[in-house]
Amino acid sequence: MIYKNTRVLSVAAFSFLFAYLLSFLFEGQVLYSTIEAYGAQTHTYIFSAILAHLAGLFSCGYFIRTQRSAKLAMTGVMAACLVSSVPFFFAPSVLWLAGLIIAGFFGGWAVAAWGYFLKACTPKNERIKTCADVLIFSNLIMIAVNVVAMNVSHDVGLTLSMLCLIIGAVLTWLLPAGPVQEPQYESGGKSFTNIKKPMLVLFLFVAILTIDSGLMYQVINPAFGHLRGLVSWYWAVPYIAALAFMRNLPIRNRIQRSLFLYVGMGMIIAAFITFMLLGRGTSDYLVVNTLMLGACGIFDLFWWSILGEMLDYTSNPVRVFGAGLSANVLGVLLGDVLGAGITSVGFSEAEVAVIALTVVCITLVILPPLNRQLVLLLKNHAYLDAYDRMDKEQREEIICQIKLKASLTEREKEVLQLILAGKSNKEISEVLFITESTVKTHVRNIFSKYDVGSRAELISDILKNKSES
Repeated sequence: MIYKNTRVLSVAAFSFLFAYLLSFLFEGQVLYSTIEAYGAQTHTYIFSAILAHLAGLFSCGYFIRTQRSAKLAMTGVMAACLVSSVPFFFAPSVLWLAGLIIAGFFGGWAVAAWGYFLKACTPKNERIKTCADVLIFSNLIMIAVNVVAMNVSHDVGLTLSMLCLIIGAVLTWLLPAGPVQEPQYESGGKSFTNIKKPMLVLFLFVAILTIDSGLMYQVINPAFGHLRGLVSWYWAVPYIAALAFMRNLPIRNRIQRSLFLYVGMGMIIAAFITFMLLGRGTSDYLVVNTLMLGACGIFDLFWWSILGEMLDYTSNPVRVFGAGLSANVLGVLLGDVLGAGITSVGFSEAEVAVIALTVVCITLVILPPLNRQLVLLLKNHAYLDAYDRMDKEQREEIICQIKLKASLTEREKEVLQLILAGKSNKEISEVLFITESTVKTHVRNIFSKYDVGSRAELISDILKNKSES
């Protein structure tokens, strides 16, 4: 019950915070409507806000290291964002740019800091649902704010957007500053395995793929700007529908994530092709937007849920969560810059489609190694966690069973036991008083005898065979 209550509270707090970001700060219709009302130059403000948000996401983890500091940071920076939004009730001035940079940077801090509460307030097997819930609810709130901003008044829309910040800050203040129930298991503050490589591949994949999202903001959306009433409410509907579908898939029948990614890529390809071939009427918009935003829903839940699972591999979830989401923001920024360049040059829809399809082709090349890295990482973590929970007798029993399956030397047995304990080559060399080069030789011999290529495969094979014996 404690977990359930805190999970609902964390979802509600973040949903209102994120609704402010989506409706105003991050390519939001409140910001676009305000800029349009005053006839100001769009790109400078949009790019500045996104760049500042990127810096905030990436830097937060270097300063926020505890759940208590994450809570204080979230409430404090939301107050800063609130103050920074006030100048937009008045005519354009230098305060607009300063406000966007401050709100963008600290908004990034607030998003990254929530990584602590995603880890602390939601059990690991429920995090994909929590990620889906915050994306769904924040977008529902955003739709309501957008409708008001685009059809009633940009000032009223800005007021509602700021009200979301106030509600989010109050709910965040009610979040726990320490462990929710039982401390989630960690390996004494050390990572079970090195997540840098899969994080890097994931970052690259997300950053490249979301270039198409930036193209959507700068090329596709303006092409349907005359459908103001429809765009104000329908824009995020396919996104929400895709999230709801993915969220409610039965766990035992869940298709592999990689399959959904291929479906999403196909939808993006279809979106840009239909944008090239169709007109600019209502039905055309419904087709293009449904394909594009449905794909975005699939992709966003994929990497948000992956990041949610990765939080158990680190003692500082803020750094992992912030760095992971910064890839999304970087991709949108690159797409915005590319889209602005395309618009200024006057490329045709066919040329835009070719650029977008090239981006998809690049990500298709990255997807197989990404999928392999993630599968090995998650499998490795589960087995290491199981081994580390075993008592000394259970560990010795595993080693005895290993002896029957491979002719390991005494030193290789010692190295293997330390591998199972999650030790790095350097740590093994320190424990056994041998050089790191010697450790690498023993590790290669062990891999050869078990016909595996990595620690993940080795541990998977050993514990899998034990569970089946």
